[in-house]
Amino acid sequence: MTDNCNNSPRLDNDGYLLCLSDWNEQTAHLLAQDEHIELTPAHWDIIHLVREFYDTYELSPSQRPLVKFIKEKLGADKGNSLYLMQLFRGSPAKSVTRIAGLPRPTNCF
Repeated sequence: MTDNCNNSPRLDNDGYLLCLSDWNEQTAHLLAQDEHIELTPAHWDIIHLVREFYDTYELSPSQRPLVKFIKEKLGADKGNSLYLMQLFRGSPAKSVTRIAGLPRPTNCF
């Protein structure tokens, strides 16, 4: 079976990776630049947890499951919408899943 992915990440009309295997840290930095976000260790903590969520449940989290998962893993001070909105503009669930190279959450508009 041939993988249709190549070295240059391709994006859909909403800016999400067409091929999840195109994701790496360099790609994450490029996607974050598109959103005017400079990735810090705090961002990477959330990005890695969102990828863990995806690996576990085989779907990208919407806002509420994202907050709950972060709260379980990092505690209440980081597992809340205000903290996530400080890191990821607009809809944190959409922004972080995009930067993490994952599909758009199905119930995020």
